[in-house]
Amino acid sequence: MTLEWGNLAIDTSGDAPARLHGTGQPLVEILIAGEGRDHVSRRFSETSVGRRLRVTGVAETRDGSWHELRLDQRDGRTGLAVRLQLRRAAETAAFQARTTVTNDGPDPILLLGVTSLAAGLSGPAAGDLDLLTGASEWLGEGRWTRRPLREVIPGLNLRLHGQDGRGCHTVTSSGTWSTGARLPTGALIDRITGRSWWWQIEHNGPWRYETGERRDGVYLALLGPTDADHQWQQWLAPGESFTTVPVSVAESVAALTAHRRALLRTPATLPVVFNDYMNTLMGDPTTEKLLPLIDAAATAGADVFCVDAGWYDNDADWWDSVGEWQPSQTRFPRGLEEVLGRIRDHGLTPGLWLEPEVIGVRSPVADKLPDAAFLQRGGARVVEHGRYHLDLRHPAAVAHLDEVVDRLVEQLGAGYFKLDYNIDPGTGTDVDADSPGAGLLGHNRAHLDWLDRVRDRHPGLILENCASGAMRADYALLSRMHLQSTSDQQDFRLYPPIAVAAPLSILPEQAASWAYPQPEMTDEEIAYTMCTGMLGRLYLSGRLDRMSAGQLELVRDGVLAHREIDLRGAVPVWPLELPGWDDPWLSLGLRVADTTYLGLWRRPGAPESTTLPVDGEVEVLYPRRLPPWTYAREANALTVTVPRTASYTARIFKIRH
Repeated sequence: MTLEWGNLAIDTSGDAPARLHGTGQPLVEILIAGEGRDHVSRRFSETSVGRRLRVTGVAETRDGSWHELRLDQRDGRTGLAVRLQLRRAAETAAFQARTTVTNDGPDPILLLGVTSLAAGLSGPAAGDLDLLTGASEWLGEGRWTRRPLREVIPGLNLRLHGQDGRGCHTVTSSGTWSTGARLPTGALIDRITGRSWWWQIEHNGPWRYETGERRDGVYLALLGPTDADHQWQQWLAPGESFTTVPVSVAESVAALTAHRRALLRTPATLPVVFNDYMNTLMGDPTTEKLLPLIDAAATAGADVFCVDAGWYDNDADWWDSVGEWQPSQTRFPRGLEEVLGRIRDHGLTPGLWLEPEVIGVRSPVADKLPDAAFLQRGGARVVEHGRYHLDLRHPAAVAHLDEVVDRLVEQLGAGYFKLDYNIDPGTGTDVDADSPGAGLLGHNRAHLDWLDRVRDRHPGLILENCASGAMRADYALLSRMHLQSTSDQQDFRLYPPIAVAAPLSILPEQAASWAYPQPEMTDEEIAYTMCTGMLGRLYLSGRLDRMSAGQLELVRDGVLAHREIDLRGAVPVWPLELPGWDDPWLSLGLRVADTTYLGLWRRPGAPESTTLPVDGEVEVLYPRRLPPWTYAREANALTVTVPRTASYTARIFKIRH
């Protein structure tokens, strides 16, 4: 029997596990102690439990704009009942999946790994597929690589050997920096037909995905933490259940973009944010420094002014003493209220930087909270870079953070928080957990619950997600947050590839790339850094208070041009392909209905001209008062030429199709 649901066809016959039509890969794979794989490998394919599952029920429901499918299966030997829950937003070629395992048997069962989704790909041969994966690190986020799948999964003539393969290509992330080394987004792309399979794992902790080859074709498995990768084990007593982290699959970048928008708790608000940190005050705010900067930011057109790190610091060495989040008396002799009042006087929303999940080892809060309120290993608090890490499963940790947030909102009038996160505590905690990985998963989920309650209590509060830039930019968090810092990169010359690549993993209306113009920059350099922020959530910094009137006007022009772009309806395109880190020309387009907003960045040494596969009526959106670039339209192509210059130069074009 084949079930049609959205763009999926699922075989649900009673003599085999549920699987996509035309494939042999079960939709659910489960590893438990005492039940491994039916064929030796390191893969989440051909697990013994997964192969024994049989369909017991199917139900389709509707929840608002979401279509839901519940697919129930059972393993007769262990008594495990398995529910695969799929949901998709109306008119979106994408779906979200998660798996719930319930122990309906008489004996406890130790889970070692459960797929959120496993699926075979019907149709394409492995030799026709490309694999797209993303790497990331501090200051160098979003570096994508597309290569033939055969480079990582060799053709082994499995049919000749009568067995499925034993290897696979695996990508994992450990700890709590979910995007700190590898990105939980990827794709398989058919070079012949152009058909593609895109995925993302929506978890603010460890994850794994793998792709490999079976005799019946290529498969994909998406998971949260596992025993082998992350020291995750979970006991299920009779009657107990475990639910995996959610994952999503889409048929295109446009579909994944639409799906991400559907996941948002509320549509993203789009105020222009000025933050005093990057290449400006750098964590050293004072009343004297802030007041003229606030005035200049208001003149430039900002809607939010965020006072970044240091506002709580009475000395110069605050890193390992944070945790109380009380305003400094030395930095603000007449109180932080004076600064926040100046922000409000200009009609701006005041914001503050917070790093809520950490307590410095020298902080008074470290002695006030019980040990059980912190992540621990072997009876000792986990320490990383001079900080303890709160365990948000514990009520004392939650109460501390609630007091901080409520006080800053209700007493100081903060309407915006930049929530930073600058440590990774590693594997997890062994307190009140079956394994360190299980303890970490419990904390990860408690963190999400805390954010939900914060938004319930303060529905007008704007939350920025940050973790040393974009070290934790996953859609468990981004579905709850309004915007995401894309990097800590301070060199304006290196930032464009980060900003250009960002919309592949972050919605354009959430991807906040810094634009930090400085008075010592040339006008072309000011335009260059402004363009870096304009095709996303423009995130301003820089010594605007020291600029000439002409320089400040150039910044304001960029803010006004940015406001013309309908980010919430945009689909990203890359006319020059995804950027390489050292590419001489870079390009990002945002397609909105019959208009494309096209950004182009040229680095010194690049050819003076580049040709893009773009057609339509072209006008310069920004900057309009610098020496113009020339462009020539041909059939389905646009050739752009810059004036002779050794400088860094960029433009935003508006193209009507």
